[in-house]
Amino acid sequence: MPYTNYMRIPDTLVVQLLKNVGHITDEQLVTLKEQEQIDKKPLQDLVIKAGLTTESELTKLYALEINVPFVDIKPTQINIETLKLIPERIARQYNVVVFNTDVEGKQMIAMTDPDDIQAINFLRKSLGQDIKVHIATQTDIMACLELYRGNIGSELTKVITIDEPEEEAEVQEEDVAEDSPIAQTVNLLIEYAIRASASDIHIEPREDYVLIRYRVDGILREANKLPKKVLGALISRIKILSNLKIDERRVPQDGRFKIEVAGLVYAMRVSTLPVVDGEKVAMRILNESAKAGTLEQLGYWGVSLDTINKAIMQPHGMVLVTGPTGSGKSTSLFSILSLLNKPGINISTVEDPVEYRIPGTNQTQVNPQAGMTFINGLRALLRQDPNIIMVGEIRDGETANLAVQAALTGHLVFSTLHTNNAATSLPRLLDMGIEPFLIASTIRAVVGQRLIRKICPNCRLEYKPDAPTLADLNEAFHSDDTTAMKRIHELEILAMSTGLGGENATSQPGSTETAITTLWKANDSGCEICGKTGYKGRLGIYEVLGNSPEIQKLIVSNATSDELQNQAIASNMITMQIDGLVKALRGLTSIEEILRVTSET
Repeated sequence: MPYTNYMRIPDTLVVQLLKNVGHITDEQLVTLKEQEQIDKKPLQDLVIKAGLTTESELTKLYALEINVPFVDIKPTQINIETLKLIPERIARQYNVVVFNTDVEGKQMIAMTDPDDIQAINFLRKSLGQDIKVHIATQTDIMACLELYRGNIGSELTKVITIDEPEEEAEVQEEDVAEDSPIAQTVNLLIEYAIRASASDIHIEPREDYVLIRYRVDGILREANKLPKKVLGALISRIKILSNLKIDERRVPQDGRFKIEVAGLVYAMRVSTLPVVDGEKVAMRILNESAKAGTLEQLGYWGVSLDTINKAIMQPHGMVLVTGPTGSGKSTSLFSILSLLNKPGINISTVEDPVEYRIPGTNQTQVNPQAGMTFINGLRALLRQDPNIIMVGEIRDGETANLAVQAALTGHLVFSTLHTNNAATSLPRLLDMGIEPFLIASTIRAVVGQRLIRKICPNCRLEYKPDAPTLADLNEAFHSDDTTAMKRIHELEILAMSTGLGGENATSQPGSTETAITTLWKANDSGCEICGKTGYKGRLGIYEVLGNSPEIQKLIVSNATSDELQNQAIASNMITMQIDGLVKALRGLTSIEEILRVTSET
């Protein structure tokens, strides 16, 4: 893990804890011991990096061993006044936070090293003898320590003087130095974006000012306005970090750099673009410390989960993931490849760009200027003795044909297509010149997906749909007949049995066999946890089209996408809209959100 000043668990105890739960073998231990000598890193870091356990799980096991309660703390759960019972300097020095006060008035503290006697004695003097010590992960502690910071507006005011708009000044070398106000401004913009769980930062020049916007849960939000005079230095600083040409302002440029925030490493993918009022910068935030989520965590369940699991376990063939830009296709592939990533399997990818780093795999970045295109990269991969190949995107017939040939010759191939749903991707391959019988014999499954915003579980509102609303629902989801409504009700009951929604899900069905009875919607006023938006986080909705004999016959006969869709539904495929409706009935999202993202499908 990329942090320092944290609790060090002895290697022998790490081994004992992992062996007790069956998470490490003698062979793995030998390999890790050798790696420890090479990397000069503690064993606890290496077992986490190798995926044998997680930071949270290892900390829980250690907590049980030393008989100190473990606590899973998040910044959104902590009152600022409670946090500030300990001064920031002390909190950072000892890696400790006050996260609550119990009914007896005792201060509940979380720290990374509960064996630090000096820290505990100091805290008892500061807070009183009655404190309850808990252990938490370093990642959670670091995230909570960021709460000591103020809002972005006040922080930016400290480092740059917000005067009346004036002409943009010539950029001097000292303006973009490591310790300059502009460098601090760039750091602050990134730090606050990460704290807001933003996926992108937009720095947009306007006539009289520079607009800063963050994309949070797929929606752009205005974060701040800066004086126009700082634009040149701001862009230059970002270009220096990204290793771009500072004096080139007439053409777009792409770059990348890394930054560490709250103990986690983030990769910033940078794109510059000349616009009327100057240069615009967009930065994609990629958490390189993040672990791949399971398919269940991404929102797969029921028939969709069974179909995709069956497809990815095949020794050869092709699995396609479809959807528009920003629909989570790369995240789905990241999770699938991480699931399949084993020491005895060679996974090779060619991507544009490489968004997620998967340890143990061979990932290649597309570089058209150097002749490294998808097609050339795929040709090269086939000579690298791969078991599994991932092509970032099938954009043309040549790439599609080579991918199909790879699937025919004993490789498991994954790729993406830009189509509206799963069924339309198969005729799209026909349009690219692929023979129908080849499509029928190689495709194992096609996933269509979208990302929806989740309702904030803290402030969501329950309501009973009235007659006009039910009529609209019947029209939108084709639930106006008894058979369709009965099917939706059965799916919801199945979803309940699989635990869809977790702790925040409703305990009762939101539907009957004849009508929808209960729904949830976002609170327009929101709360502190969701940033006053009513939504917090995102979830996928999916349709997974399996390649059944009936589907194969339709493909060979050049069937339309509508015919393929109807046959898939008849074979129990759950469409994206119905998947979304079930998740709305489980209290995870709103009907409005489902209709927003699926209106074009």
